[in-house]
Amino acid sequence: MNSKKVYREIIDLKQPKAIEYIKVGALYQVVKDRLNLQIVNAPHSFDHKIEQKELNRPGLALSGFVEVFTYWRVQIMGNTEIGYLNTLHGADRVKAISNVLDFDLPCIIVTNNNPIPPELIELADQHEITIFATPDNTTYVHRHLSEYLERAFAPYTVVHGTLVDVFSVGVLFVGPAAIGKSELALDLIERGHQLVADDAVQVKKIGVNALQGEPRGSIGHHMEIRGLGIIDVYKMFGVRGIRGKKDIHVIVKLEKFTDRSGYERTGLDELYTQIMGVDLPVVELPVMEGKNLTIVAEAIALDQKLKQIGIKQAHEFNRRLMLKNVSKQKHEDQVPEILIDAEDI
Repeated sequence: MNSKKVYREIIDLKQPKAIEYIKVGALYQVVKDRLNLQIVNAPHSFDHKIEQKELNRPGLALSGFVEVFTYWRVQIMGNTEIGYLNTLHGADRVKAISNVLDFDLPCIIVTNNNPIPPELIELADQHEITIFATPDNTTYVHRHLSEYLERAFAPYTVVHGTLVDVFSVGVLFVGPAAIGKSELALDLIERGHQLVADDAVQVKKIGVNALQGEPRGSIGHHMEIRGLGIIDVYKMFGVRGIRGKKDIHVIVKLEKFTDRSGYERTGLDELYTQIMGVDLPVVELPVMEGKNLTIVAEAIALDQKLKQIGIKQAHEFNRRLMLKNVSKQKHEDQVPEILIDAEDI
């Protein structure tokens, strides 16, 4: 039996959005502690807009080549840039700095505790550009700034569902209203798993092939349980019962059981859907009286973990079954020959 990959739209998605810019002041407030940032001159450019997630090293621009200078990005000056300026003196140094600061920069970050030339500070004040300094090395600053800006500018959408971390697998439960998504999540939390978001899950596309879910707005880690009302998962279960964000690995679609024969029985045919161009495996789970959905949800998560390391249980069982059938067929093909030989004797 051959397997196949089937795609189906199972979620009504809102049009993805993305922020157009963040201001320098907002960036500073978020990363100042993590990167040990200090304001060198003044918050001149705190209202300047950062419109791209990429960063720039202005080494070539300092030397006068500005044809491809991406001045609208955050500028990072490390050992190379400051070292180059230290080889210049007087008017040559001022000229090199002006090659960069004549553009409308968002801000400048000087790394590695490099001593900042006084001409750079003076010209930055004239152009009203904020200079930040940090003792951290350039690689560290570049990596962590890139991670933050990647998330900040990531396209996002909102999905009606419940996201739970089950055995470190991000399981997104979707389905019609009152099907039992929140109740299932509550049972999983009681068993030691973690709630990420309930009712409205904000899904961000991180990089090329990753989707990350988090609570939306002021909902936080609250849940609505019909018949009980709003509950605060953090207050009821403590920090062990919640998680701030989580990559989504599998979607479980809950639906009322019907007599249709379309439910997957072997696991060989793999159902997928797409969210913002990223493939996600889907398990359609029929809901019926007496069915222990919590145990099944845990089994789905464990099965997904096995698939992540290359183990597909249904395919392995099918392979062993086919080998057994081949072996059995060979044995049956040999039996008539033995009987004929016996009769001839």
